[in-house]
Amino acid sequence: MQQTEALLDRFLAGLAPLAPVAVWAHGSLAAGDYVEGRSDLDLVAVLPPPVGPRTVWRLAVLHARLRGEPLADGLHCTYLTPGTAAGAERRHLTWAHERLFRRTVTPVTRAELHTVGRVLHGAPPADVLPPVPDGELAAYVVRDQRDYWRPHVDRAGLWTRDIWVDLGLVTFARATVTVREGRLISKREALELLPGLGAPEEVVADVSARRYGGAVAADEGWIRRRAESVRGYLGPAIDALVAGS
Repeated sequence: MQQTEALLDRFLAGLAPLAPVAVWAHGSLAAGDYVEGRSDLDLVAVLPPPVGPRTVWRLAVLHARLRGEPLADGLHCTYLTPGTAAGAERRHLTWAHERLFRRTVTPVTRAELHTVGRVLHGAPPADVLPPVPDGELAAYVVRDQRDYWRPHVDRAGLWTRDIWVDLGLVTFARATVTVREGRLISKREALELLPGLGAPEEVVADVSARRYGGAVAADEGWIRRRAESVRGYLGPAIDALVAGS
């Protein structure tokens, strides 16, 4: 974790001249499932208003200066202000994938921040971020499975890529638990639950080995079989989850 902590220290030091109200971590780093070199650093920063052109320029410079640091390509941060924190549909300035753009802070991220969010600086999420209303979290993950993941299952070419296999399976398991039990789980918990949800065990083992270490097959025959297996599982599984929600 030394490289992770060093990067966070440099990021916070670079952000300090903007007088952030708060900086929080969510995702794997907050949930206790972080794997250095594999997991992203998912952050949310709350800045004093307004986030105008000068602030945007200073943030772009900050992230550009961090580019050469170990793990910096996985550091993602969304920037809120106290007055714009409410509303899951609002788009906020975000640095991710080595560029600035705008995206929402989803109900999943908001719920993570309230339940397991790690405070890196300043106020806790409960002091700034409105709670997720009852039913909004489950409704969001069902929409995400129905409107995003299910159409992409039919795009066969995507599923030869590790990232689609990994995220597709893990996101489905996490959505299932959220719908059934109203809670969030980590990626490790999702992988442990997937065989019991009917997921192909050899594929789950492949995902686990890639994330936590172990032998990983890379021949083209396996990659094609894996893609067919995942698509054959996820399509009906998502349909059943949506129909039963």
